[in-house]
Amino acid sequence: MSKHLKHDMDNLHREILSLSARVEEMIDKATRALSERRYEMASEVAAADPEIDRREVRIEEECLKMLALHQPVAADLRRIATVLKLNNDLERIADLAVNIAERARSLRDHPEFPIPATLREMVTLATQMVRAALDAFVNLDAQSARQVLSLDDTVDQLNVEVINQLQDAMRESPDAVAPALYCFSASRHIERIADHATNIAEDVIYLVEGDIVRHKNVAAQMTR
Repeated sequence: MSKHLKHDMDNLHREILSLSARVEEMIDKATRALSERRYEMASEVAAADPEIDRREVRIEEECLKMLALHQPVAADLRRIATVLKLNNDLERIADLAVNIAERARSLRDHPEFPIPATLREMVTLATQMVRAALDAFVNLDAQSARQVLSLDDTVDQLNVEVINQLQDAMRESPDAVAPALYCFSASRHIERIADHATNIAEDVIYLVEGDIVRHKNVAAQMTR
C-alpha cells in the first residue's frame, strides 16, 4: 500500500467510525423516545438527519476518489467497497431512526396506550445487532458478524408477535386503532434496522474473508 493510499484509508476509517457513532446515538434517542415516551429526544433525532446526509455524501465521494486515484486491488479494494456499502446502510438506518422518532411523537396524543413489551424487546435486540455489527467491522471479526446474522430471525418473529398484539388491541377498542397503527409502523421500521444490521454483518464477512454470504440461505432453500 502506498503512503498516500494509507493516509486516505486512515481518514476514511475515521470518517465511517464517526458516522457510525452518530447513527448509533440517533437509534438510541429514537427508540427511547418511543419506548420511554421521551418526546424531546424525537426532535433531536430529526434535527440530526441533515448532518448524516452530508456525511454520507462526503464519504461516498471520498471512496469514489480513492478508487479513481489509487486503483486499489485485493484487500484494499474490498475495504473501500465495504465502506461504500456500510455508508449506505448507516444512512438508511438514520432515516429509519427519524421515522421511529416521528411515530413516537405521534403517540404523544395517546398517553393511555401501552407500548407493547414485545416491542421494547425488539428495540433492544435490533439496537444490539447494529452495535455488534459495527464492532465486528472495527475488529474485523467475522465470527461476531455471523452471530449478528443469527439474530435476524428472532427480530422477525418478535415483529410478528407485535403485529398480532396490536391487532388484538384494535379489535378490542376502536380508540386503540390510531396509536396501534403508529406502533405497527414503528415496529416495521425497527425490523428494517435489524435488516440493515444484517447487511453490515454480511459485508464484514466479505471484508475479512472475501466471501459474499448475502442470499446464500435463500439459494440453499431454493435447491432443496
